[in-house]
Amino acid sequence: MGTLVGAIRALTIPAALLLANNVSADDGYRTPLAGEPLATTVLGKRVEVGARDRSNVLALTVGTTLYAPSLGSTDILPITALYWRKETEAYRSRLVFSLFYNEWDGALKMANGLELLGHLENYTNPFPQEEILNGKAIEATSAVWGYGTAWLGLGYRLPVAPFQSDNDLRLQLFYTGTYLYNRRTPDTGPEVRLPPDTWENGMRLRVRYDGMRRNIMELPHRGFAAGADLEWAYRSPWSDSSYGSFHFSKGDTQQYLKISGYGAAALPVPGLSERDRLIASVYGGFSPKAQLDRYSGFKIGGGPFPNESDDLWRTPYPGALFNQFTVADYVVGTLEYRRELQFFLYLHLRGTVAWINRDFQHAANFFAFEQERGEALSVGLTSGLPWDSTLYLEFSRDFGILRNGSSGSGLLLLWSKMF
Repeated sequence: MGTLVGAIRALTIPAALLLANNVSADDGYRTPLAGEPLATTVLGKRVEVGARDRSNVLALTVGTTLYAPSLGSTDILPITALYWRKETEAYRSRLVFSLFYNEWDGALKMANGLELLGHLENYTNPFPQEEILNGKAIEATSAVWGYGTAWLGLGYRLPVAPFQSDNDLRLQLFYTGTYLYNRRTPDTGPEVRLPPDTWENGMRLRVRYDGMRRNIMELPHRGFAAGADLEWAYRSPWSDSSYGSFHFSKGDTQQYLKISGYGAAALPVPGLSERDRLIASVYGGFSPKAQLDRYSGFKIGGGPFPNESDDLWRTPYPGALFNQFTVADYVVGTLEYRRELQFFLYLHLRGTVAWINRDFQHAANFFAFEQERGEALSVGLTSGLPWDSTLYLEFSRDFGILRNGSSGSGLLLLWSKMF
């Protein structure tokens, strides 16, 4: 569940800030921005907080998500993750560690903006994973599977306005090597045929642009960001696989091509103050030759809305499990209104609409990709707390896509502590 912590990126502020009272709303008000010093008056006394180094962050996040009714066999999902980011004149490093899912990105800086790049990632969940129908797990689809991957590449990085540590244009090309494994469980249906463990060799072209300025809680305040990925991989060895009457042929799935992208913008609300923001985003992806299967499909999952530059690629859907959807193609759009209640306290209201071609288990003997549309509404708070910590609380209501036609709710609670 490591990618969840990437979205909050140690949204912490010094405890002294919580002693301060926000100034009254007037034409001269300016929202405090990430990393900048803050000075204000509290009960007649002056409070000053120094600048914060946003390029050197260590934080621990713990929390949980509650589901009503259950999603599959899950009523409550605990979350724990360690986040570490450091940048010097010689290198950049970013680590998200959460035991079953971990990722690390590194870059050695060379001359003229060139970088030598590395990426390590693993998803090694030891528990069976099952498809979900009407909010219930389908035991016949049970399998234990996962992967470990390493990338090596070359990139170019150009700092862009507003020239904070996370504002840049990145062009990156990687060679990717991945080991994919899967195992049957006692519940796996007799008609289910799993492909063999395999090596994937491939290439990935990645483009990232981030021109956003964040506020003191590391939430996007103004500007826009965008990115795109082109992925190709070849599996060897490989074979046919099947789920009842649905068949994945070796010829169709041994190699695959995926194209995906996103865009996000933080905008003022016409006629309102700087405390009011609109956050809009759109995510999309497809496979030109429909070559995707249960393992190679795009992943859409839950968690807080992505705000950190290195996490903006993650496609969110409120109230979902981690990587709940495997999809062959998708478009997900969001529109959020955010209100600054106090300089350390933000309320958001968000609507999400998704069009996805998802893997769908009708029954124990039929599996296929099918087009679906889903809508969700969410309301939440982001707040600074004492002890250099932050609270993220969000309630979401989905209107059918998570539970295949039945509405349901989720409650996400995350606490992040910076060291």
